[in-house]
Amino acid sequence: MSLKKEIVWRVGVIYIIMLAFAILVVGKIFYLQMIEGGKWKEKAQTLTLKDITIESNRGDILAADGRLLASSVPYYEIRMDTRSTGMDDHTFNSNIDSLSMKLSELFKDKSAAEYKKELVTARRNGERFHLIKRRVNYNQLKELKNFPIFRLGQYKGGFIALQTNLRIQPHVSLASRTIGYTTKGEGGNVVGIEGAYDEKLRGVEGVRLMQRINGNIWMPVHDGNEVEPKDGMDVVTTIDVDLQDVAESALLRQLLKQEAHHGTAVLMEVSTGEIKAIANLERNSKGEYKESYNYAIGESRAPGSTFKLASAIALLEDGYVDLEDTVSTGDGKVVYYDKPITDTKRGGHGTITFKEVIEVSSNVGISKLITRYYTGKEEKFINRLYSMNLNNRLGIEIKGEGEPEIKYPGDKLWSGVTLPQMSIGYEVRLTPLQMLTFYNAIANDGKMVKPKFVKGLMYHGDLVETFDTEVLKQSICSRSTLRKVKVMLEGVVEQGTATNIRNSNYKIAGKTGTAQIANKESGYSDKSKISYQASFVGYFPADNPKYSCIVVVNAPSRNVYYGNLVAGPVFKEIADKVYATNFEMHESLNLARANADSEIKIPYTKNSHKEELKYALTDLGIDVNDDEVVTNWVLTTKLDSCVKLRNRSIEENLMPNVKGMGAKDALFILENLGLSVELKGRGTILNQSIKPGTRISKGDLVVLEMSFS
Repeated sequence: MSLKKEIVWRVGVIYIIMLAFAILVVGKIFYLQMIEGGKWKEKAQTLTLKDITIESNRGDILAADGRLLASSVPYYEIRMDTRSTGMDDHTFNSNIDSLSMKLSELFKDKSAAEYKKELVTARRNGERFHLIKRRVNYNQLKELKNFPIFRLGQYKGGFIALQTNLRIQPHVSLASRTIGYTTKGEGGNVVGIEGAYDEKLRGVEGVRLMQRINGNIWMPVHDGNEVEPKDGMDVVTTIDVDLQDVAESALLRQLLKQEAHHGTAVLMEVSTGEIKAIANLERNSKGEYKESYNYAIGESRAPGSTFKLASAIALLEDGYVDLEDTVSTGDGKVVYYDKPITDTKRGGHGTITFKEVIEVSSNVGISKLITRYYTGKEEKFINRLYSMNLNNRLGIEIKGEGEPEIKYPGDKLWSGVTLPQMSIGYEVRLTPLQMLTFYNAIANDGKMVKPKFVKGLMYHGDLVETFDTEVLKQSICSRSTLRKVKVMLEGVVEQGTATNIRNSNYKIAGKTGTAQIANKESGYSDKSKISYQASFVGYFPADNPKYSCIVVVNAPSRNVYYGNLVAGPVFKEIADKVYATNFEMHESLNLARANADSEIKIPYTKNSHKEELKYALTDLGIDVNDDEVVTNWVLTTKLDSCVKLRNRSIEENLMPNVKGMGAKDALFILENLGLSVELKGRGTILNQSIKPGTRISKGDLVVLEMSFS
């Protein structure tokens, strides 16, 4: 083959190969564009575009008066893009020393040199998301934004602040278990009001489209399809912070005194069922008392003698007994099969009335009456208990309510001793809140209302939903029975087992309870391992009930376990606080009526400001004679029929006479004249170190001696 042909052949082969390769490339391009184009476009978008979820602001939980019980507080994670495209070497190097010093001064966790070394190394390594500090609060964030380099912003200064919201309870442990919490994840919990109203509090999340740009930075794409988040609602609870504090403090003192394992106290408003205070304290391994479990709602146990009220109502409703009917309690001991039931009084109470059976809490008396009238008619007794709604849960919104248990004849655990045992509060189980709701129905003229923890929902300060009181049972017994049990419950405090909480200001009605708690292994057989539950439940004022309350203390270990001595004092302290701060519970004071036949006594008054003094005296119905008074400050004189006011002049640069005045008024006058004032004692001013009429200058010190040291 000639050289020319060989060259042409080789060129042809190369041309054909290149042509085939070009056809393959064009074909692949066509295939990718036309056949798989949609797939690759979608994949490209997933790499450069993404939807992010924007968290909504979680609503607050508020006390009845609007004070915060739980709120979301923003915290920030601070990072730095050390290779931000807008930050040059000159900016970084000339400001890194001052930035490091500022960071060290703010956080006080590293020296300025350590911060500088860390940031220089991060920039050398090209870190785009270098962590500086977690859990930074808002005030610290404001300072950081003014730091060298950072003040240039994200693109020139590399400053990145990521917000996270943390849930806090400003009052720390106050009703913390009832306020509750939520945890995320498959094993997450929803506890208390936080859990019950999680959906309302959470609000609605938003969605925003983000696009990745140079530097691996994501920025929002405003395509008009954003979904803005909707803030959560605020939940307004029924909790009274001040009463809650009283309940927890009173309960804590008694738990410490008795070295008890745990206890609970609940205060309820009678007519509405609103829970004003709910305290739950348990001793941990360190001997500290904390809110670790909501015993008021979740612990279902034998209530003991507080259940005798239900037995008494059954007997009265069925017409078997009346208040003055008698029963022999003998020497305080009775045996049912192999089970003895005894009274706490040594030698027994002898023959007593039915009213006294409840007042002195006679186990023998109530069990004898129940067995006498209901043996062979056990269903009738149990149906009476069921008619009082004692076998049903309350259905409160907070999760974890304990299951009540009242056996029915024919159940596998029913025995010959079940009836007398149930009559005194054993072989039944109720939670403290369920028992309180029962007693609250007595105070509420028979109407059983559902305990209420939340009054309403607010959105941006406006009340958008309210929750009415829900009636569980219109009447748990007849009017006649109600009148009689109220007399018995008052008698418990006036002359029965709870006389230690009686007071002269208002009447308390209620019932003490002392129950044995069986050991898990040995039951009631080993007396050394039995613990006790002390309780008191009732309402006040007895003649016009406004509040009901229950206190339960478990496992006191100081050999004092009776309900009146362990739980009663806590009840009384809570009730006293409510009475002292709730003026509606006091008898109204009407001066005109109280002194209709007598003259109003003219009081002594301090020299004071004319208008304030006249306002107070007029409100009290006391005549004021202010004829010819032209000054704002006045001297006072007590006359037989009125208070006489006289002029008191205050002149610039002259020391006024402030004798006979109170500290507030004297300070106002003297400090407005530019004087420095030193008070000694309290009460009314007797002497002043600078005599009246003396020329004074600004800054002079005057010492005021008061009537009480």
